[in-house]
Amino acid sequence: MAQKSYLSTREAADLLGVAVSTVQLWSNNGLLHAWKTGGGHRRIARGSVEAMLARQRGVLARVERETRPSVVIVEDDEQQLRMYHQQFTHRDIAVNVITAQDGYEGLIKIGLHQPDVIITDLIMPNINGFQMIRLIRDMPELMHCLVLVVSGLDETEVQRRGGLPDGVHLFTKPVEFEKLEACMQAKLRVNVA
Repeated sequence: MAQKSYLSTREAADLLGVAVSTVQLWSNNGLLHAWKTGGGHRRIARGSVEAMLARQRGVLARVERETRPSVVIVEDDEQQLRMYHQQFTHRDIAVNVITAQDGYEGLIKIGLHQPDVIITDLIMPNINGFQMIRLIRDMPELMHCLVLVVSGLDETEVQRRGGLPDGVHLFTKPVEFEKLEACMQAKLRVNVA
């Protein structure tokens, strides 16, 4: 049986999750396309209700994205970036993931998004991770960021190259994602609560 092209105010209200009076108000104001039958019953165009539902879903998704913690991943290795994306998706970690392929792009995206967590490599083209971390640690608005370094360099080599600022966590590649996640969870819980 074909679906009707119109809905009653009750059907529209149920689909939209609002009161019948709200549907009547929206139709009176032109937010929903509606007409009255010869018997005086209001009919709401199904397409109008579906369009409003789509707008509501878009707004809710945007609000959810804006309120979720964000993670900027700065990594020049495409395969490593894919691995991070897979891990965040597979584990259903509710964060916005933003990626950058070098320290220069990382600084731009970090400045724009002011993330809760930064995961970065150290050896990258343009601006390397050492330089990028020193620059962001000098910015008061980014002091709240948790910085996690994932590098092929061991701790001795990192120290030989000038070391990392206090509070920056170093993990060597290949890193177990569980260790990164455990380090992030305390920070993310604080920011979400």
